[in-house]
Amino acid sequence: MANQNEGMGVGHAGASAGLQGAAEPIHRKGQRNGAKGRKGIRATRGHVYSAGMSVLLSLPLADEAATRQLGARLWSVLTAGDIVALEGDLGAGKSTLARGLIQAAMGREIAVPSPTFTLVQTYEPPAGPRIWHFDLYRLTDPEELIELGWDEALSDGIALIEWPERAGDTLPAATLWLGLEELGNGRQALFEGEASHWRPRLSERLAA
Repeated sequence: MANQNEGMGVGHAGASAGLQGAAEPIHRKGQRNGAKGRKGIRATRGHVYSAGMSVLLSLPLADEAATRQLGARLWSVLTAGDIVALEGDLGAGKSTLARGLIQAAMGREIAVPSPTFTLVQTYEPPAGPRIWHFDLYRLTDPEELIELGWDEALSDGIALIEWPERAGDTLPAATLWLGLEELGNGRQALFEGEASHWRPRLSERLAA
């Protein structure tokens, strides 16, 4: 179980074995200003698209182990100040991916509870910036984010945000959006964001 230095809850109230197939960029008809031209995860949740957003990468995930592995690989991509917005329905694998990333950062399989009730859980990797794992499902007003250390998380930590649409318009344009949805018997991971900011890093570390 994580000790206090490994995972400090902040209460609101008080390599590629499992990745099937090569990474493929997606080109969809009907895109406008980089937005998806489909009825998808974000289209149904009112996300406001940035003009610079593009679909960057799509990866099929065979199972839960592959989802954890993708999280572990994503850790090698991120640096201080990076924000990853995790989208998907209940049970889509958001917490599983976050767990894989956090355990890779910590260097061992520590307990990574879902911050459903505390809204945020923080971790101090032995090498690298603090990780802030947010679950905003129970957030009632974006103004409450300030009490959770939101500004600090977005400025010099690495923020993993489940249910990011509840944060309103507080996420910066450079946010990496990672959508998880069912694909056959597995899942698909769809990366979107500012191409100039994210494509070189994703191509180097994830698309190989």
